[in-house]
Amino acid sequence: MQKSALNVRKIRKDFPILKREVMGGKQLVYLDNAATTQKPLSVINAINNYYMNYNSNIHRAVHQLAEEATAAYEETRKKIVGFINAGSTDEIIFTRNTTEAINLVAYSWGRANIKRGDKIVITEIEHHSNIVPWQILTQEKAAKLEYVGVGDDGYLKIDEFAKYLDSKKVKLVSLSQMSNVLGTIVPVNEMIKMAHEKGIPVLIDGAQSVPHMPVDVQKLDCEFLAFSAHKMLGPTGVGVLYVKRDLLEKMPPFMGGGDMIKEVHKYETRYNDLPYKFEGGTPNIADVIGFGAAIDYLQNIGMDRVREHEIDITKYALDKISAVKGVTIYGPANATDRGGVISFNIGDIHPHDLATIMNDHGIAIRSGHHCAQVLMERLDVSATSRASFYIYNTKEEVDALISALAEARRLFRI
Repeated sequence: MQKSALNVRKIRKDFPILKREVMGGKQLVYLDNAATTQKPLSVINAINNYYMNYNSNIHRAVHQLAEEATAAYEETRKKIVGFINAGSTDEIIFTRNTTEAINLVAYSWGRANIKRGDKIVITEIEHHSNIVPWQILTQEKAAKLEYVGVGDDGYLKIDEFAKYLDSKKVKLVSLSQMSNVLGTIVPVNEMIKMAHEKGIPVLIDGAQSVPHMPVDVQKLDCEFLAFSAHKMLGPTGVGVLYVKRDLLEKMPPFMGGGDMIKEVHKYETRYNDLPYKFEGGTPNIADVIGFGAAIDYLQNIGMDRVREHEIDITKYALDKISAVKGVTIYGPANATDRGGVISFNIGDIHPHDLATIMNDHGIAIRSGHHCAQVLMERLDVSATSRASFYIYNTKEEVDALISALAEARRLFRI
């Protein structure tokens, strides 16, 4: 296998699914990591261990199982603080996913702070999770949603962003740090500083960035950060919302019910302390514990090395795919300006047809609009094919993709 900052051969042994054969004996080549990543055995074992040995609800009972479950659950919260360099565990809220985390901000902070005539600024590269909640909020409040455009080269038009900020009507900026389609790494440090000069808070959608590169919320100085466990080796059903404590203290609860309260009387309720005020009901205990094991795995590798590996394999893949006749690649040409995501089209082959052919070769890629239809409209395409990489992918797997693309060209006579 290829030379890399990572020992990919060793890493691959930790992922049972990568040994699988599909489509009648083809070795699985998994290139759909922007959608969800595979899980190492340590994560699977952590979940199994919870259910087999200390399955219990948390934060309530005083028996041994409950105390063990509560300790393991809260240990993951502490690990997240270290992973993103948050100030304290009070700033970390568990949700189901990035989508719920952004909705929490829209419903709690947004409904208390956005008024008629206000503006929320997002961009044309956003995932639907960072569009629809703001559409609902601005329609409800008679506010306005503004979009920063993206150039043909895949970079945001920062001059447009500056003009929106000058309008004095903007009350929130919400940005993806990395595009799930173009791979573009957005200059959020610069954009946060620009927004803060106008007194405007910023939410960062880190669904694609946090799993693939070092993210430090104190250096970023963002007010909100949302991301998901399943895109960084963890289980599905677990998301994280980071909020600066001073903002979080002022935000009303998102959902009412058990565990988010201190006292409930007939006509009034005293809410729980942070962060539990925002975690009503029994949470996804097993998968939060599993997420803790995923964080351990990535910390042991080092996020700098994760990023180095992805730059290396993305550059290799860009060079190989761009040499395919009839191909159009979307996003920055420079691998250091993008994450491990490459969206492309080949001639007039529909992405769904191409994905089917890839599947016949044992290669899992994504096809469709990738929950980014605003961007698809901007690119003037209905869909794209997308190959996305992670720590266990190799250049040999890229070569397998290229070989399968050649077969697709032959079948469609391109």
